[in-house]
Formats: sequence, structure tokens, C-alpha cells
Amino acid sequence: MHIETEIEELITDTIVDLLTERKFSELKSIISEMNPADIALVMSELPEERIAIFFRLLPKDLAAETFVEIDTDMQEDLIHTFSDAELREVFNELYVDDTVDILEEMPAGVVKRILKNTDKETRHVINELLQYPEDSAGSIMTTEYVRLNSSLTVSDALAVIRRSGVEKETIYTCYVTDNNRIVTGIVTARMLLTSSPDKIIEDIMETNVIVAKTTDDKESVATALQKYDFVALPVVDDENRLVGIVTIDDAIDVLQEEATEDIEKMAAITPTEKPYLKMGTFGLFLSRIPWLLLLMITATFTGMIITGFESSLASQAVLIAFITMLMGTGGNSGSQSSVTIIRALSLEELKLSDIFRVIWKEVRTAILCGSVLALACFAKIWLVDRMLLGNSEITVLVDAVVCISMFITVLVAKVVGAILPMLAQAVKLDPAVMASPFITSIVDVLSLIVYFRVATLLLGI
Repeated sequence: MHIETEIEELITDTIVDLLTERKFSELKSIISEMNPADIALVMSELPEERIAIFFRLLPKDLAAETFVEIDTDMQEDLIHTFSDAELREVFNELYVDDTVDILEEMPAGVVKRILKNTDKETRHVINELLQYPEDSAGSIMTTEYVRLNSSLTVSDALAVIRRSGVEKETIYTCYVTDNNRIVTGIVTARMLLTSSPDKIIEDIMETNVIVAKTTDDKESVATALQKYDFVALPVVDDENRLVGIVTIDDAIDVLQEEATEDIEKMAAITPTEKPYLKMGTFGLFLSRIPWLLLLMITATFTGMIITGFESSLASQAVLIAFITMLMGTGGNSGSQSSVTIIRALSLEELKLSDIFRVIWKEVRTAILCGSVLALACFAKIWLVDRMLLGNSEITVLVDAVVCISMFITVLVAKVVGAILPMLAQAVKLDPAVMASPFITSIVDVLSLIVYFRVATLLLGI
């Protein structure tokens, strides 16, 4: 067992024992030194009836940070146990964007109670953020940032940060705006701390500012933060006024969600936000069965093709033995290309105009892969199937049919696997849906057509 896992289990066991023995002062001293993410992990292991007691032992600031880390079901259960005063205490310590994230996952009754216990100004900001589309930058931004005037001196700017920075999500990057809230520059904590106190902000600020629109896709904003190594990215409205920032922690959450969603789509599963252990059997069934039904229907084309060549196969029954190998190799080849292209599209390394460059690259790759596979296949069939297993029906011509079909199948599969994700993006579909299951189904059909056509030409069946 990993040493960190042993330590986590030991801490959890100790906390459970202290809770059971009601040694609250000793317990409080232990958990007050822990990280919120670790506390959330411990809470997930506690008996349900002890979670509320445990949470109330947390210091105010730590309780709010931990509340953000625990899962939605536990958040809802705790809210039901909170008095109005406790509810206000927890949510007053949260950043507005975290509050919005929580509200989006809660039932209407719980949302109403939370909003009722927030002040008018905060409630107004929350309602504004809730109106942005779910996948937009506006939905994940926070309105808690430091805004400075370009005419301030460095010492004045530091005074502003000291006065208001406690309530802001980040003070490392500060935004310089004019009287209309138009972003004119940025200054970092490093710039301020290494400049003379009497320097003017306008003289030290960085004027080449990259901004996002409130309506921009949140994945694009997260990718931009990753690309430029920013701690935060300013978000402006349609009139270019600064309305919020997206911080790196929110970007990481977005990228994680998108990666999980892509993985589920690539495995032909309807994406869900619930963790696996929180999903019921019927929920798992509903997320999987539509795709399985669709793939089953597409697989009927394979059967139809085999049936169409049934009489030909009867005269060369040995060909049947190599169908699964051809289909499997074709599906694997197509999947390799599709996954590579899907990843490149998600990282914005490719666009539709690159399609011919992609095809040319995949053709050359397929020629190399197909040649090696065909040669290996020829040797395997001749040495193993004919000589070792003594299958006298295998002739040089039969071996050649299989190997030529292998080469063409790999070539077709890699080109199809590369093109389909790009075409999907062009028609505003998620490229991830064109992953392994769909590519495999399409390539299965194409590989059989190729196989039987080659066999017809060379063997005259």
C-alpha cells in the first residue's frame, strides 16, 4: 500500500475515534492544521451522522474552503442542517464564483434559502452570473479582483491592495482601468514590490493585455490561461468593460471536466457530472444503452456484407479465419488516428484548413504501418497457419489476398480516422464522438468490402 494512503487512513481513523470519544478540543487542533482538500477527503469517509458535528468544529475560514471541496450531495445535506446564521457565515466566506458553482448544482428550494441569506449586493452579482450561458466565460468568472487607476503611485496602489485585497480571489495580478472600466494595462505583485514607491502605475504597467469576452467558450478561456501561463484572465463585456476575471483554479476545473467528458464520449457513454460511486445502476444503464443500441445497429452492415459474399466464402472457406484479424487491425489503426486528431483539435493545434496536410501525413504514416503489418502478416500466415498448423488450404495467393487487404485497410482506416473528427468539428459536433467505437464500426464495414473485393479480383470467387 502506498505510504500516503496509509497516512490518510491513519488520520481518518484517529478523527473517527476522537469524534466517537467526543474529544473535540484535541480533534480541533488536528484538523485546523489540515488542508481543505484533505479535510474533504476525510469527511467523505465519516459516518453520515457525524459529518455535521465534524464540520462545525472547523474554524470559519477553513470551513468555507472545505465546503467548496466536498461533493454536491454532502453540501446539500449540510445546508439542511445549518441554521440561517450558520448558512450566512459559510457563504459570506466564499468567493462569488464558488457560490454560483454550488447554486447551479442545488435544488430550487435550497437555492432560494441561500439567496435569502445573502446581502442584496451579493445577491445581485450572483443573479447576474447565473444568467450567463453554462459553457461561457461569464459563468465561471469571479467579480472579486483588484482594480487600479493608472495615475496612482506604487505606494498608493499597495495601499489599495492592503485595504481591499483580503476579499479578492487573487492579488498577484491587478488590472488597470480608465473611468469607464476599460482595461488599459496590468501590474503584478512583482512589478509593484520591485518598483520605487513614487513610480506611477502607468509607467510600469504591461499594456499588451489579453482579455476574454463573457460569451467566449469557457474551455477556450481555460486553454488560453494554460497557453500563456496566466494566474488569471480578465473578462470584458460587449462594450469592453472589465466585469470579472477567470482564475487558474477555475480553468483547471474546466479542463478536467472537459477531459472527462471527452473520455466518456470517446468510449460511447453519455457524459454525466456524477462520480461513478454516486451513479445508480439505472443511471449507468441510461448513459450507456443508447450508444450500444446505435453501435449494434451499425454492426448489422457487417453482417449484411458477409451474407452478400456467403457463396464466395463457401468456395474459399479459409478466408473466414482472417476476417476478425483484418477488422481488428483496421479498427485499431483508425482509432490511433482519431484519438491523435481529437487531442490535437482540443489543444487547438489543428483547424479545418489543415485537413489536406493531415490526410497527406496520415497516408504516409499508413503506408509505413501497412507495409510492416502486411509483411508480418504474410510471414505469420505462412509460417504459423500453413506450416506449423498444417492448413493446406492456405496458398501463396490466399496469403497475398489477406496481406494486400491488410495494407489497404490500414490506409483507409487511418485516413477515415483522421478526417471524421475534423468534419465533426466543422459541423459544430464534438470531435470526441468520432472516437474508437464509431471509427471501429465504420472501418469494419470498409475492411470487409476491401477484403472481399481483393479476394474476388485475385482468386476469382
